[in-house]
Amino acid sequence: MAKWRLGYRTVKTALGAALAVFIAQLFQLDFYISAGIITVLCISVTRKESIRVSWERIAACMIGIAIGSVLFTFLGYHPLSIAIIILLFIPTAVTLGLKKGIVTSIVIIFHLYLSQDITLQLLFNELILITIGVGVALLMNSYMPNSERELTWKQVELEDDIRKIWKEFASYLRDANISWDGREISRAASTIEEAKGLALINMENQFSRNDDYFYHYFTMRDKQLNVIERMLPFISTLDDTVIQGKKIAVFMEELSDAVSPGYTAGYFLVRLDELYHEIKAMDLPKTREEFEIRSSLFYILHELEQYLIIKKMFKPDPKRTHTVSGKRLYRDQEKGDNKNNYH
Repeated sequence: MAKWRLGYRTVKTALGAALAVFIAQLFQLDFYISAGIITVLCISVTRKESIRVSWERIAACMIGIAIGSVLFTFLGYHPLSIAIIILLFIPTAVTLGLKKGIVTSIVIIFHLYLSQDITLQLLFNELILITIGVGVALLMNSYMPNSERELTWKQVELEDDIRKIWKEFASYLRDANISWDGREISRAASTIEEAKGLALINMENQFSRNDDYFYHYFTMRDKQLNVIERMLPFISTLDDTVIQGKKIAVFMEELSDAVSPGYTAGYFLVRLDELYHEIKAMDLPKTREEFEIRSSLFYILHELEQYLIIKKMFKPDPKRTHTVSGKRLYRDQEKGDNKNNYH
């Protein structure tokens, strides 16, 4: 059973519906309760979605009023007229991309039916109802909680898991330690999925700027996690430790210590290239088992390069700060091509 909770959107919907009905009642409008219904229908998850939905409902209502006024006048006020109007209106609204305005418009059409007389006063009444309902919904949706703090903490949690993954990979290559259960990989995947959805909502709530940093960041980490998952079976099937694997383990530990959203991967790509040529210059494998291990290690080196290239293509935001592992603050920087460059 779902947990009972009172979210901010529910509160906004309740307050908005009450305010819309109060205003409509204050102006002594007919069918004033419908202003609250329109407000409830127009309150959306994001600011941009609220504006889109409001526009669709206004446009659909105008079309519904036009079709209803004409057909009720010529066909009369009886149930068959309602059926004909709806049969014409719904396909028209769908064709014009106004599907979300269908329910609101049908409510307005029923008002026309109940009035039994199309007058300018009635049409004005309906327009004011629509204006109040949509206007109050937009007012309620002008407040949206800032999700950047939550996204930042998800970033921190994800980076902690990635650090742990690299350390465990290094531990296995160095000592063949098989005690790790791999929970960080599944947890990282879950964090990325949740964060990307939240980042999309955050983008939809921005009007003044197109803030897509977090979405691109978690998309980048998603691609890197796919690389990590491809590496896992090759690492886990290595039954013996070799000097080449220990050298890669040292590289992975250094990589782990540098996980961050900022800087470039340039330093690590240079280090990886040096490591590749160092291993390639070593004596050739003497047994089939050594050949298979060496082959797996070269594949791991290839995937490490893909991991770093993905990060190199990501453009960090130098103005953002967040807490690393909940203990210290740091600011991303774009300069610095030294050993402390983060990947």
